[in-house]
Amino acid sequence: MIQSAPGVVVVGSLHYDIMVAAPHRPAAGETVQGDRWHPKFGGKGGNQAVAAARAGASVRMLGAVGDDAFGTFLRQNLRQGGVDDAHVVTLPGSGSGMSVAISDLTGDYGAVIVSGANLGIDAARLQDETFWHGAAMLVLQNEVSETLNEAAAQAAHARGTRVCLNAAPYRKLSTTLEGAVDLLIVNALEAEALAGVPVRDISDAEIAARTLSARFPVAVVTAGGDGVAVAERHGEGFHLSAEPIRVVSTHGAGDVFVGTLTAALAAGSPLEEAVRAANRRAARHVAGLG
Repeated sequence: MIQSAPGVVVVGSLHYDIMVAAPHRPAAGETVQGDRWHPKFGGKGGNQAVAAARAGASVRMLGAVGDDAFGTFLRQNLRQGGVDDAHVVTLPGSGSGMSVAISDLTGDYGAVIVSGANLGIDAARLQDETFWHGAAMLVLQNEVSETLNEAAAQAAHARGTRVCLNAAPYRKLSTTLEGAVDLLIVNALEAEALAGVPVRDISDAEIAARTLSARFPVAVVTAGGDGVAVAERHGEGFHLSAEPIRVVSTHGAGDVFVGTLTAALAAGSPLEEAVRAANRRAARHVAGLG
């Protein structure tokens, strides 16, 4: 049963993912013979909401789907994942967001997204107080408009709710949004783009996290198999090594990390304990044990 007072609220994207397994990802102009494909619930917003719910948080999401079969699939999966979808709207005449992801033999992947209904989320819905009831943490990503993220972050701060931004995919952040973020989570590529620091290993990730902590109260840089680095503007930084696992697929691992971390923080866990829990659960996901 979905609870009425969540610890985590998510404003973000919902995508119908088509997952393709292939020996390698195609180069420009190349056609690759794939092995298999399957549909999957996705979108960074949806994935992070479900991950937070699975980590024990009560979760509510604001988003949009189209009036199509994809939209029905996305709603069903949100509910089955324990997320309250009362603030997810169906937009008549609009197609749901979707993506195609190609995973290679190493477990790495590349993807293309089509935003669809995700770009039609009405920021006016953020003024509905029932959405914010009991929210300790707001989670945002960059698969919806910057204007919506700005409005959501400002609405959260007005209600005493902390703001987490997973700045993925990378885009330049407005000063309005940047100034409203309490916790930034980025991967190596996004950290390099935001901080201007090449991230090739965990030492580089620590430097990038420290650089970003001058702009954000807490900066978390995930570096895949090298681990995760954390820096606080007014505190000590730390890093954790990656869990030793066999890689099955990295697709969605970052979303599991974000959802687990924010669920733990919303429940009152100390930062290092929350990062450790997120690191562990993301590793299990990569190993196919999630």
